Amino acid sequence: MKKTLRFVLFGLLALVVTACVAIFLIVKLALAPAAGEWSTTVKAGPLNFEIGVPTAVRVATSPWFAPYLDGHSLDTRFGTLRFGWKPAGELLEMQCAPCSADVQALGTQPIKVERLVATVKRDGNTLNGTFEAMPLSTDTTPLQGHWDGKLAPKSLQLNASVQDAPIARWYAVLVPTLPELQRARIGGTLALRGQLALPDATFAVQPNISQFTVEGLGTEAMLNARTSCGPSARLTNDSWLARAVIAAEDQRFFTHTGYDLTEILASIDNNQKPGQVRRGGSTLTQQLAKLLVTGSDRTAERKLRELLYAVEMEQTLGKARILQLYLDNAPWGGNICGAEAAARRYFKRSARTLEPAQAVWLAAMLHKPQAVLEQWRRDGHIDADRIKWVAEGIRGISRNQREALLKGVAAAKFTAPEAAP
Repeated sequence: MKKTLRFVLFGLLALVVTACVAIFLIVKLALAPAAGEWSTTVKAGPLNFEIGVPTAVRVATSPWFAPYLDGHSLDTRFGTLRFGWKPAGELLEMQCAPCSADVQALGTQPIKVERLVATVKRDGNTLNGTFEAMPLSTDTTPLQGHWDGKLAPKSLQLNASVQDAPIARWYAVLVPTLPELQRARIGGTLALRGQLALPDATFAVQPNISQFTVEGLGTEAMLNARTSCGPSARLTNDSWLARAVIAAEDQRFFTHTGYDLTEILASIDNNQKPGQVRRGGSTLTQQLAKLLVTGSDRTAERKLRELLYAVEMEQTLGKARILQLYLDNAPWGGNICGAEAAARRYFKRSARTLEPAQAVWLAAMLHKPQAVLEQWRRDGHIDADRIKWVAEGIRGISRNQREALLKGVAAAKFTAPEAAP
């Protein structure tokens, strides 16, 4: 009797193992990538197998399979996805709470949303649906939008559009714990369209910002602020160094309202290309906010704080004071900050009496002051292409002045100061 029972148990176990292996093989064969198809590796317990992503998407969104996903979840690098099925509209719903994504252009820490809900419906190779990004507070309306996509053997092209919403709501959703939200009065609206290409993970965005204003952060106190970098250079807007700094760091300084969408979008595009040198999109006003208030951590939270202060500074300080504060606080390498201290340290003269080539040289250092100073000390020169680019970007000078300036910077050879003991 015991032998018979043991035989039956072994037989059942063999059937279960055989069934599991059969299911695994069926799934593996059904989802196996075709030649040249976009694929990814899926882990199922101790087993790994390749699946074709387009095939998997078609299966997951099909009306005959999607109901089986109802109530199940899947751990992803964005967060845990929980699935739901809405038979009335044949919609697959996905919830991610919390949900995060790495956006290199916004810093080293991921963008995090407390709760993201999206629906998807497939018609052939066309996908479409809606999404909502929920804030922490139940009193705040979520950000809402719709999306569509085109599934191809080697890629998935997605288009998304977020409806026009108050900028204050965007902040409440993306950085709900930001201390400034307790006192800042944020006006204006933002709508957003974007495109995402997978598997390359390249994206483009087209924001539409209207009437962006900020009040309540107290930046008007900076009208009388003193720098800790030493005496103020007291430079006018038409001084050689002021012009050179604007050419080097923010060529649309006198026309933007604290942020430069053209430069931000160019930065996002440039920083996605392999081998490209990282390009910043910050205005002088944003850099000043970083120097005086927010610090330099490479996080989305810091960048969004910086933006609030920059917009208010434009309203409370004005361009002349912003430029003066930036020049008096900017870092110039070697623990030197402020234009006056830099001019005296590097050229033994005041910032107001700098020669044009010296002014361009100093301005060219600002994008990476410490690294440029070390290059200067090591090689006896700094990046000639950047110096020329800065000189060519200076505005408000005559043709003869520009020609003389370009000749001057091409011939310039300045001795680097020795490192401080």
